[in-house]
Amino acid sequence: MDLTSLNGHIVPYDPAQYLYTTNSHNKVSRQAKIVGSANIMLGGKVIIHPRAVIRGDLARAVRVASSTTAATASVSGGTGEGSGQPESKGVERIVISTGRYCVIGEGVVLRPPWRVYKGVFSYYPSKTGDFVHIGANSVVESQQLGSHIDIGKDCIIGRYVVIKDSVRLLDGSVVPSNATIPSGQIWGGNPARPLAQLPEDWAEMHQERCRDYYSRFRPRAGPTGGATAAASSGAAGSTARRE
Repeated sequence: MDLTSLNGHIVPYDPAQYLYTTNSHNKVSRQAKIVGSANIMLGGKVIIHPRAVIRGDLARAVRVASSTTAATASVSGGTGEGSGQPESKGVERIVISTGRYCVIGEGVVLRPPWRVYKGVFSYYPSKTGDFVHIGANSVVESQQLGSHIDIGKDCIIGRYVVIKDSVRLLDGSVVPSNATIPSGQIWGGNPARPLAQLPEDWAEMHQERCRDYYSRFRPRAGPTGGATAAASSGAAGSTARRE
């Protein structure tokens, strides 16, 4: 949904259709597909709308030495089981992270970038800052999105794209892989190109819009009340790792 639509009016939602994480105050649609939630970190007060897809399962395996065997490795100098050689094991890692007051629109696909390096296919983390709005049906494979960013509807953001703070992408923009968009600009087109400068107070205005939208996005009043809107802390933990 456009942050500026219905400005000043309540944007109601069915509390039975959204999970509300009590610690971090995220509002996550039950119709969104969040895969690999242990590898996803939502910064707090994030809204995820229906049909959004977040692929935390696309993670590169990380191998670390076991602390129980690492201590003896330098003494024995051997290899293999029982030799003191450090064991390696897979560990979880954060693949997709967002900051606070982000809005992920309907049908958005958010997945980490990938590359083939020395013949090995691997995914790499994708980070998003605070006050970022991603419009409906956009596909994002960026390496980094800064803060105070407005991404329009039906955009495609290629692999390893870096978008600096305070940027606006117009609807239908296509940003090719490995591109970098500097701060304070409006981009649009296919391929996307700079079109204009943002006003100096863009960050403050966009921040206020994101806060305002979050405050207006409220559960619809009804006989079920707010009881169905709140998820237990156990259920919430998979979609919100920090406040």
